[in-house]
Amino acid sequence: MRDLKIPEQRHPEKARRPDNAQPKKPDWIRVRAPGGKGYEDTARIMRENKLVTVCEEAGCPNVGECWSQGHATMMIMGEVCTRACTFCNIATGKPPEDLDAFEPGRVADAVAKLGLNHVVITSVDRDDVEDGGAEHFAQTIRAIRHRAPATTIEILTPDFIKCAPSALEKVVEARPDVFNHNLETVPGLYPEVRPGARYFHSLRLLQRVKELDPSMFTKSGIMVGLGEDRQSVMQVMDDMRAADIDFLTIGQYLQPTPKHHRVDRFVHPDEFATYEKAAYGKGFLMVSATPLTRSSYHAGDDFAQLRAARNKKLGIA
Repeated sequence: MRDLKIPEQRHPEKARRPDNAQPKKPDWIRVRAPGGKGYEDTARIMRENKLVTVCEEAGCPNVGECWSQGHATMMIMGEVCTRACTFCNIATGKPPEDLDAFEPGRVADAVAKLGLNHVVITSVDRDDVEDGGAEHFAQTIRAIRHRAPATTIEILTPDFIKCAPSALEKVVEARPDVFNHNLETVPGLYPEVRPGARYFHSLRLLQRVKELDPSMFTKSGIMVGLGEDRQSVMQVMDDMRAADIDFLTIGQYLQPTPKHHRVDRFVHPDEFATYEKAAYGKGFLMVSATPLTRSSYHAGDDFAQLRAARNKKLGIA
């Protein structure tokens, strides 16, 4: 695992922020420390292929469970993000290198070696690249299709907010099985939590994916415990359904360091259950709402259920 304990090095823009107290985690979100042969094998494949994972960079609490099963979410386009979201532990600043033209091939090789049925590919934001890395995403999708044709592909993309419409079109034309872009939080918290993004732009991005390819599954997620209220969460659900988003994830926000946005509260599992029930009532095909839910957590199993839910809705056996 990478050293995630030096916030002034990973997040220079946060160095002068006052510390926020980090409350003790409740028992329901405690996880085991990573380890074991499966975990070590996954780590070795990542290192051999010189790949970055969001599991490590974002300090995901599920890394031990997922890596022990050979599941890792690969993060393309480097490990330095050009945004400065206050919830995120991925390093921020000016990326030190251009995009690596050989990375799509290395990702595809790792997918094949791991024998994945389903893979999630995400990235940092690269506002320094003209198309935001859209062509790099497309090349990665095509490389996986060539090297591991049986693997279904889920992508978790940036918002391409500074790019021409053709950027999104490039990615959709490469035909991933699931197009995910997270709204992350309710619109009222965007100025503090996601200052470089715009809520309705992100919502429109997902709506546009459906316009370009109505058959493509779309997915988005938010965190709770940032300071939102129930009514605002329900409004986000309604906004997502208006954009025809198929799959919703809701998870507990966990504060990476004292310099990050504070945890407003730890949401009880019973409240997550009410969000899940409400979301299904609003028409989502698939919902994952638990304290430990993350975008790529159990993504393969969830994709199988998502596809089955659509087939059932369409009357396909």
